[in-house]
Amino acid sequence: MSRIGLAALALLLAAPALADSDLPPAPLAYTQLPDPAKEAQAKALMNTLRCLVCQGQSIADSDAEMAGDMRALVRQRIARGERPEAVRDWLMERYGSYVSYDPPLDAATLPLWIAPLLLLGVGVLLARRSFRRRRRG
Repeated sequence: MSRIGLAALALLLAAPALADSDLPPAPLAYTQLPDPAKEAQAKALMNTLRCLVCQGQSIADSDAEMAGDMRALVRQRIARGERPEAVRDWLMERYGSYVSYDPPLDAATLPLWIAPLLLLGVGVLLARRSFRRRRRG
């Protein structure tokens, strides 16, 4: 392999390590609010918001840089006196309804709400047919 090919391979392998920035974390990413009631509101809200990088974790549990930035945004807005619902709505407006573990019912999320009901209905029908066949046989 040529030197250029080796250099290109090294850059490709190093790309994930370079994904995070060298900037310090946002001021309130890892610092709790001084008011325990507001911190409790912020924590409750952070547990309902999905990390857009990890996708399987809430922003409260994620160590991703973006999750830290989102935690800081939540704490800043709660500290200013905004209601958690307003902060959640603002984040959903900014990042889309996917950021919420409990997306609102609208045209884009309708399949997510209907699919479990349809699957349950299909399961009931299949079970009913299976039981009828056993009685006859």
